[in-house]
Amino acid sequence: MTHLRQIMLEELRRRNYAESTIHIYIQTVEHFSRHFHRSPDLLGPEQIRQYQAALFTRWRLAPNTVTQRLAALRFFYVQVLKRGWSVAETPYPKKVLHLPQVLSQDEVARLIDAAEFPFHRILLMTLYATGARRAEVAHLKISDIDSQRMVIHIRGGKGRKDRDVMLSSKLLDALRVYWRGLKRKPTDWLFPGNRWHTASHPVSTKVLWNACQQAAERAGLEHKRIHPHTLRQASAYCTTFQSPFILKTIGLGQVQSAAVYGRSGLLRPEPAQLAIVDPFER
Repeated sequence: MTHLRQIMLEELRRRNYAESTIHIYIQTVEHFSRHFHRSPDLLGPEQIRQYQAALFTRWRLAPNTVTQRLAALRFFYVQVLKRGWSVAETPYPKKVLHLPQVLSQDEVARLIDAAEFPFHRILLMTLYATGARRAEVAHLKISDIDSQRMVIHIRGGKGRKDRDVMLSSKLLDALRVYWRGLKRKPTDWLFPGNRWHTASHPVSTKVLWNACQQAAERAGLEHKRIHPHTLRQASAYCTTFQSPFILKTIGLGQVQSAAVYGRSGLLRPEPAQLAIVDPFER
């Protein structure tokens, strides 16, 4: 480990950055250095300009990804090297907002029914019913399922924020069937890792990704490019049409995001629309 890399790790960790962000930031600086075959402290604004252009032209990265890479370099130069950073010389690319691909409820049903294994099926049902991210689903604990209040606790979500999401009665029934089918009952993680689901660590996010991919192929939906976030979008589209409260509950953030899911009128909800909606009941 180089001295600069060690300093950057320390600066990121003492600011309590997420491990995923730390990994991306370190990887970006290393890639930047390899691109010019020089130590990053020997590179300056001109190399940053060339690198930013190459991210678009050579590696064809999306504007939002380029923004993240520039944020990593900015952190390195400002917090590690203690140098200035000119926004005028290194402008962030304009954000691109795409409409999400939303599956119909029939397509969601086909996807879930096409799951190759019961374990994949319960993962897909949990993704859709909770509207949670794949890492959040993978890291659910048994204690996070509150059947008395009919909520699921999501801990350490995006931005390290905790939140509660509704526990669908259908999902609860499916979770109980899943639990009874386990030969060895876990004591901590709801979805343990390894092929026998007996590990002391949670299932990897790659398993959720593969579950979506394989089910999509079996359901004849491979042209939709389905991944775990697709089920999150389908859940958000379904529930926000009835309850703007859900928009905040699932952690989408700004209420204006509702417009992306097809209904800007959510800014002024009617009282009847405040009911929490089970995506399996629509």
